[in-house]
Amino acid sequence: MKKVKFAVALGAAFIVLILLQMLLVPKYMLHSQEGALIGEYYDNAGSNDVIFIGDCEVYENFSPITLWEKYGITSYIRGSAQQTIWQSYYLLEETLRYETPKVVVFNVLSMKYDTPESTGSQSRREAYNRMTLDTMRWSSSKWNAIRASMTQEEKEKEALLTYIFPILRYHDRWSRLTREDLTYWFGRDTVSHNGYLMQAGIKPFQAAFQEPPLADYSFGENSWNYLEKMRCLCEKRGVQLVLIKAPSLSPVWWEQWDAQIEEYAKQHNLLYINMLDHQREIGLDWTTDTYDAGLHLNVYGAEKASAWLGKLLADKCHVPDRRDDETLAAAWSEKAARYYEQKRRLENEKN
Repeated sequence: MKKVKFAVALGAAFIVLILLQMLLVPKYMLHSQEGALIGEYYDNAGSNDVIFIGDCEVYENFSPITLWEKYGITSYIRGSAQQTIWQSYYLLEETLRYETPKVVVFNVLSMKYDTPESTGSQSRREAYNRMTLDTMRWSSSKWNAIRASMTQEEKEKEALLTYIFPILRYHDRWSRLTREDLTYWFGRDTVSHNGYLMQAGIKPFQAAFQEPPLADYSFGENSWNYLEKMRCLCEKRGVQLVLIKAPSLSPVWWEQWDAQIEEYAKQHNLLYINMLDHQREIGLDWTTDTYDAGLHLNVYGAEKASAWLGKLLADKCHVPDRRDDETLAAAWSEKAARYYEQKRRLENEKN
């Protein structure tokens, strides 16, 4: 009888801890919505011919709805804020457990970060790590992504436990709980459109961003290692890997970086597109197509970039047009309706 009571008490304590953890972890619904993106994928896995992998230059610069409407391309963006290349690799590894797309599009900006230590201060780095890692489902890919994302100092301090049990990290949020935490305690809304985070504001680009020249433009060994792992994994699974540099005026994409990616793509017969070289063809207007003075595109710029890239994916990568599939067409019609509803709402708020 004592054993039964102990088991019941232990089970009750476990349930309470889970409920408390659900309450205390950030919800990313009203603020920092990019933290919700990774977890939204799982309800949309299984029928995507194109998967985008990368940082804010994918989840803010490309619209899967436009790809569908223009070319019948089914796609999803597995993007997150300041996503590092090792996180991109493990997200790709995880994604290929759920589906095998025709094409994986990887944005190469993260090649500039070679180690966790190079991505910024500890607090900033951890905040971005959490946005990528916390809502990944548990698997060896998540475990390895966490291990690869921590500095040696963090590993020695057993910070891994705070990823396994987030309540250890967020236990002190009691004093900062908001209505958002209570509203989304047991469930969250969908904030993205197949991984695209919509912005409708307009803040024109006004002056060139000034960044000091670098002492060394060589990408690091760790970055090259993960890019090669990504290439080999795609090759093994019969997936075309396409490398892109998304259109963004900051941070600077140095010519020396571009040349290294071009050479790598040439060596391995990969398609590499620096979209900064095609701004006129895309039709980008930096007075109307950005919401933050050239760092990222707004929805108007994202639709232009997607229409241009979609034609290339259809023509050069032979991604099929799925609009004749009645089941897919019905599902994407619902997605499009929600997309345009939000676009109208954001435009009304802006006016």
